[in-house]
Amino acid sequence: MVRVSGTRRDIVAMAHEPLAGEPRWSRDMSARTRQWQCAQVSLLILVLVAGFVAWMLRGIAHWLVVADPLRPAAAIVVLGGGMPFRAMEAAALYQHGWAPQVWVIRGTAPTAEAALARLGIQVIGEETYNRQVLEQLGVPSEAIRILPEGVQTTVGEVQLIARELRRLGADRVIVVTSKPHTRRVRATWRALSGGTPQAIVRYTTEEPYHPTRWWRQASDALAVSREVFGLLNVWAGFPVRQESQ
Repeated sequence: MVRVSGTRRDIVAMAHEPLAGEPRWSRDMSARTRQWQCAQVSLLILVLVAGFVAWMLRGIAHWLVVADPLRPAAAIVVLGGGMPFRAMEAAALYQHGWAPQVWVIRGTAPTAEAALARLGIQVIGEETYNRQVLEQLGVPSEAIRILPEGVQTTVGEVQLIARELRRLGADRVIVVTSKPHTRRVRATWRALSGGTPQAIVRYTTEEPYHPTRWWRQASDALAVSREVFGLLNVWAGFPVRQESQ
């Protein structure tokens, strides 16, 4: 009968020790093989992460752009910013008979306007130019309405439009904005109005926007970044004050 001496711990430790007859070069080769395998796994993980980031970068700029099906509405609204392209798109929609009126948001920048006033310089708002664009493209002056209340943010614009629709007893409006801004406008409208009255969100067709390479254009990079953080702000319940568009 064979007796095995030593504790269980000693036996386990001996099992992990290299065999006395195993050459040193073999042990070194095994260590290098394990290191190489670890390096391969790390490289694969990096490639997968880089591919996911690239996919996200390419996809997110497209994801920001939405367009609702057109339906007859009480008015077509030109949101502030994006001049003259938003007014141009509104004029085209008007010419196709989707609404009897075009409303123009009167943007305001109190700090800049106050500084210009101190210098004795007359402030000409973009609503003036938007009206001229609309008239130039065939919208009658009597069909153009400048909303009197000046606003600075997307939230302010949505609140103003919804309030005016309810005052008139209207149930639908077409809102024209830039491509990357469309998803945030839709999300903001639903968050603040609950979808009633209804806003049909449409984007400008002629305003430059390059979703497949947006990070190469400063204007596109700024727009995409602003809209992503703007959407996060909407989903979080508007904890951060938004900037005007």
